[in-house]
Amino acid sequence: MTDEPAEPGRTPPRPERVRVTAAGLGVPARPAFDLRSPATGGRATEPAAVYVRSLIRSQLRLGIVAAVGFIVATVAFVLVLALVPDLSAAVVWGVPASWLLLGFGLYPLALTVAVLYVRAAARNEARYRALTVDE
Repeated sequence: MTDEPAEPGRTPPRPERVRVTAAGLGVPARPAFDLRSPATGGRATEPAAVYVRSLIRSQLRLGIVAAVGFIVATVAFVLVLALVPDLSAAVVWGVPASWLLLGFGLYPLALTVAVLYVRAAARNEARYRALTVDE
């Protein structure tokens, strides 16, 4: 294409058509954190690799703690329901009390664990980004 002005009465040439496609199935996705630094000519730096391994370990530890905490709380709910038979016999507004406990106890617990996990994971990533910016 040329940047020459169009002559009067003549239509300017159409721009070239560009085809945009998604990456194929065999093409690896771009990593979330790039270890390569422009200052090192595109090579991964050792501190960056240490930071990423540290981030991965902290996210794994956070995930395990959240999962174990949720499992323990769920088992405690089930044990309470199993060990207190009066809860199955009690009826509130036509619904067994044990169902109300599960519905209004377990679901809010799951939501709370999920929200806390997401906030803590975001905090971990923000710390990682702060470390890489200072580098």
